[in-house]
Amino acid sequence: MTSSTPPTRLVRRADFIACSKGRRVTTAAFVLQERVRGDEAPPRFGFTVTNKTGGAVERNRMRRRLREVVRLGSHDGARPGSDYVLVLNRAALDRPFDVLKTDLAEALRRSAAPRPARSTGRPTP
Repeated sequence: MTSSTPPTRLVRRADFIACSKGRRVTTAAFVLQERVRGDEAPPRFGFTVTNKTGGAVERNRMRRRLREVVRLGSHDGARPGSDYVLVLNRAALDRPFDVLKTDLAEALRRSAAPRPARSTGRPTP
């Protein structure tokens, strides 16, 4: 996907729930949740803010800021065939825009990195 192509938005509740069960990457302003769909379609993005974060005006402003970060091309590190949900927190309201762009690029890079093998805690024979 190129920077000039706007990303597709997630709109169905089932897609948001599926992402919540996937991989998570935490930043200062948001939590990135990723679900690998398994196809080669362009990545899709969803945005959510809880009511406890602030009033409607503040929540909408946070959502608009992150949508713009994604639209401006910080989503270029997103993998085709994946859905991403950004769960915003209060820091997204006051964080400088350039830092938000860097945060998203770094979160996408970290979510694409291979996971280390998990130890079962059992000694190998």
